[in-house]
Amino acid sequence: MQTKTKTKSSALHFDIHGRVRIRVDAKAPAAKQLQSMLACFATDTEGPADIVVDDGPESMPDAGLLEHELAYTGTSVRFQADRVQVVRDAEQWRIHGPGELLTSVVPVLDAAMVGRGAAMFHAATMAYRGHAIALPAAGGTGKTSTAAKLMRREGWSFMGDDWAFLAEDATLLGYAKPMFIKPHHRAIYPHLFEGVRKPLVPSGLSGSVGRLTTVVHPFVIRYPRLADFSRRWSPEHRMVEAGTAFPGREVTTSAPLAAAVYIERFEGARSRIVERSSDWMVDRMIGNFHIEMAGFSQRVVTGLAATSVVPWREHFGAKGVVLSKALDGRPCHLLQVPSAYSADEASDDIVRYLEELLPSVLDEEA
Repeated sequence: MQTKTKTKSSALHFDIHGRVRIRVDAKAPAAKQLQSMLACFATDTEGPADIVVDDGPESMPDAGLLEHELAYTGTSVRFQADRVQVVRDAEQWRIHGPGELLTSVVPVLDAAMVGRGAAMFHAATMAYRGHAIALPAAGGTGKTSTAAKLMRREGWSFMGDDWAFLAEDATLLGYAKPMFIKPHHRAIYPHLFEGVRKPLVPSGLSGSVGRLTTVVHPFVIRYPRLADFSRRWSPEHRMVEAGTAFPGREVTTSAPLAAAVYIERFEGARSRIVERSSDWMVDRMIGNFHIEMAGFSQRVVTGLAATSVVPWREHFGAKGVVLSKALDGRPCHLLQVPSAYSADEASDDIVRYLEELLPSVLDEEA
């Protein structure tokens, strides 16, 4: 199967840390969203693409059917209701259709990167004096607030607050995609709310709206018109570049991993930190990334596995091997923060524990 030849003017090109190249048809339904989400990897250099995204489906003669949900061959899956086709052709992936192309790219990018020795995970990632610190966590834990407070301290630089890649040689590869700013970040990122229109909700309701924005976040990302409207009329939904969030501060693209600290909310009364094994961290990083993906991203993984295009054992097993190599010998911890804490209170504790932990970790690295 061959892809259509695209001219330079009709395609967007992205280079993910020199490991995976993505080509997006500029007329594809998801082109604008992908251009925003992958902006930090944009390149003018053309080359063979490892992932191709467009709206032209390929024929699937004699495809098998899984009820009314999937049609599939040995190398491709068509998600019927979602109008998306994913093709795995040797070393190249192709994503076609008028449907959920943006959320299709995330699990495919993860699989492609694993094939090149790096695994995608969900975390805030920071660099400290030349070393990377990974803070895997669920959404709403306090990652974005923690990043802001660390960036006010000497020696810290930003790598990302949502997704990142960890190579098997323990190099952390950053992903500084646009940050999603919520109402409770107003006191932590005050400059982002200067000059904006009056909020559509009273400040006393910002806690409720903050919870709502967590729910609608995937929809704001998926539909650019909704994102444009919400950013224009309400500071409750704001997507900003790292350079805007941290003006004049450095963004680090890669650094050797010094430590991984998994952060979670719990029902206890006081924060606490405990050491964990690297195997434990691998399992949590894989599970957290999967559950934090959008619903259709999860269905892509399930559909590829159910049809043996990418079997479960291959998908999770290969990713586990990459992360195990990367985390071998690196300190891993679990930091639990009370669920009753606000994002501001939680991030204060997270920063305090990190400042206590890092000197000993970096002494061991030295």
